[in-house]
Amino acid sequence: MTRGFYIGRFQPYHEGHHAMVNQIAAEVDELVLGIGSAGDSHTPRNPFTAGERIMMITKCLVDLDIVTYVVPIEDLERNSVWVSHVQSISPDFDVAYSNNPLVIQLFREAGVDVRQSPMFRREVLEGAEVRERMAADGDWEALVPEPVATVIDEIDGIERMQMISETDANGE
Repeated sequence: MTRGFYIGRFQPYHEGHHAMVNQIAAEVDELVLGIGSAGDSHTPRNPFTAGERIMMITKCLVDLDIVTYVVPIEDLERNSVWVSHVQSISPDFDVAYSNNPLVIQLFREAGVDVRQSPMFRREVLEGAEVRERMAADGDWEALVPEPVATVIDEIDGIERMQMISETDANGE
C-alpha cells in the first residue's frame, strides 16, 4: 500500500488542486492532504480558517475512490525542522507531492521521495486569482469545485474577503 502526502494552503481549494488530487489518487492507495498555514485566517492572503478549508476539501473528495485524511499543519519559523514537524502530525506517508521549490528541497533533504506534477491551467487556477475575483465580486465560482462555492456561501466568504481586502487609509 502506498500513501501520498500533498500540502497546500488551499485558500481556497480550487480546480487546480482538485486536478492534482485526482492525478495523485491514480498513483497511491491513500492520500493525506496537509492544510498548510493552518493557524492563519482572515487576511487577504489567507482568508479561510483551517476548519473551513477542511470542509471545502472533505466535501470535494466525497466521491473520490480513495481513502483520504485532511490534517491541519501550522507554520514553523524554522525550515530545517519543518519536515519532521509535518511527519509528527501526519499519518505516515511514502511519497510527497509538491511543485513548491522550498517544499521539494526540504523533503528531499529529509530523504522523502518527492514527485512533481504538471500544474493544471495555472494561468487562472491560482489561489491569488480566485481571491482577487472574490474581492472584486468577479466570476470566481468557475475556478472552484461546486462544494467549495457552497461552503464559501455558507460562511459568507465573499463578504469576508471583501471586508478584509479594504483599507482604512483615505486614499494616500
